[in-house]
Parts: sequence; structure tokens; C-alpha cells
Amino acid sequence: MRIEAKRHLCQSYGNCVAIDPEHLDLDDEGLVVINRDSVADGELATVQAGIRSCPVNALVLVDGE
Repeated sequence: MRIEAKRHLCQSYGNCVAIDPEHLDLDDEGLVVINRDSVADGELATVQAGIRSCPVNALVLVDGE
């Protein structure tokens, strides 16, 4: 599993970063950036919570490397 960001949708809420700062951050413009896109099985619940917290659906979890 890996995380993908749709930066053009990001509105700088930062909910995702508050929940999952290991994988996600905001850049100097306030847009989401992915620190680490790969997701280990033990991290899945936290990553999914961070993705669900985005009110504009700027993050997705996809199968594959």
C-alpha cells in the first residue's frame, strides 16, 4: 500500500498531519507533502485515519508499490 496526494485539492487544513506526521506534512505553501509513501501493515490504521480526516479528499491509499 502507498499514499498518493492530489495537491491541487489540498486546502491546508492539516488534519492529516496532526494524525499521521510520520507520513504527511505541509510544505511552505501549506500544501500536503508525503514524507514516506509506503505503508507497512502495522501503520495502516493510522494512515487510513489521516486520509479520512481530509475534508477535501486530497489523499488516497492505493495498492502496489
